[in-house]
Amino acid sequence: MLNYFLTVVSQVITLFLLMAVGYVLGRMGRIDREGCAQFTFLLLYIVTPCVIVDTMQVHLEDSLLRELGLALFLMIGLYLCYSLFAIPLARTAPLDTRAPLQFGAIYGNVGFMGLPLAEAVLGSEARIYAVLTMVVFNVYSWIHGVLLMGGRKALSPVRAVLNPGTVSLVLGLPCLLFGLRLPGSIQTAVGFVADLNTPLAMVVIGAQMSAVDLPATLRQLRLYTASAMRLVVLPFFTALVLLPFHLSTLLYCTMVILSGAPSAGSTSMFAQRFGRDTATAAQLVSLSTVLSILTLPLMAVLAQQLSALG
Repeated sequence: MLNYFLTVVSQVITLFLLMAVGYVLGRMGRIDREGCAQFTFLLLYIVTPCVIVDTMQVHLEDSLLRELGLALFLMIGLYLCYSLFAIPLARTAPLDTRAPLQFGAIYGNVGFMGLPLAEAVLGSEARIYAVLTMVVFNVYSWIHGVLLMGGRKALSPVRAVLNPGTVSLVLGLPCLLFGLRLPGSIQTAVGFVADLNTPLAMVVIGAQMSAVDLPATLRQLRLYTASAMRLVVLPFFTALVLLPFHLSTLLYCTMVILSGAPSAGSTSMFAQRFGRDTATAAQLVSLSTVLSILTLPLMAVLAQQLSALG
């Protein structure tokens, strides 16, 4: 167990060193807000689809198909539970502040931090399950997340359907179901772009954190409450709920690790788009990311230990 814990700690530290590069560049003014927005667009609309399409070019056995179907069902149910858990959070705060706190507690950074960590700790086999989580995250956040942040008037069927996750799923699903493969050069290019996910995402997160007033962030109790829900309560709940389903160790640990990822960067993007408190959103993303260096190794070890019981 100690060796596994140290392995996870080592991988988390690696991710934070990459964030440090972005943080330093942000403080030096080499990556400004406009640069972060451009890199984020690249990640969301180019890199993420490439990750999904590249991952779905695997040999689909019956056992994997059953696992993916079960994982899809469980992930939808878990996000529903997460949404219910977040309702009492910051109830007395104004809506502009409450909405980002609840959003950040529900939605974790599964694509830009959860996926790299799960892949580093559990191996490349974990990527297919992480990608499935990313798809559910995209669809759910563009429906429930938009409703939470912008209200019913902001909810649009187009947004729920035409987002990076669902579009890339449509492109990648035939590869998964029918064993199709992209032509050699195209597949290589898609793989190269997909490999940008970890380093580029970490640098962008670090650059975004450089613009946040960390001393002020560390003094706000409600940010700790939301972070505790995102980093401790939800992954612990996930670990317990999944036990009776007797999932494979790989699937179980992947889902628990992803459920403990810090608040999604889209918390800030959604807050800005729908006129909510962007400062609170950015502070929550930053604080939960910093605290995750302590919680992610613990949740990974918890998942490994509990998987033996399942």
